[in-house]
Amino acid sequence: QVQLVESGGGLVQPGGSLRLSCAASRSIVSFAAMGWYRQAPGKEREWGAVVTRGGNTNYADSVKGRFTVSRDYVQRTMYLQMNSLKPEDTSDYYCYANNRDVSGPSDYWGQGTQVTVSA
Repeated sequence: QVQLVESGGGLVQPGGSLRLSCAASRSIVSFAAMGWYRQAPGKEREWGAVVTRGGNTNYADSVKGRFTVSRDYVQRTMYLQMNSLKPEDTSDYYCYANNRDVSGPSDYWGQGTQVTVSA
């Protein structure tokens, strides 16, 4: 049993920055992959970023160069640093973790945190 709890969402102006947190109820060392999806109302889910246990990162083209995903093993928390935010980044953001696979269906999900980019 693993719980993922997200925080850090809110309202930010275009060009601003925001850091999302995904805190786990146990050690995150063993997760093969942890990452982030986002889904805006009425739209399909969009994968955004992932960091593997080996430290490799990958990003969707829509966020590459602006977002950075990382893990803090001591704090048992994954972060998504979002810079140069755009109105089109407005969405609900969900963190996930996979026990063994680096792709495919996620094993655990957070409850989501809302990000609104608007003046």
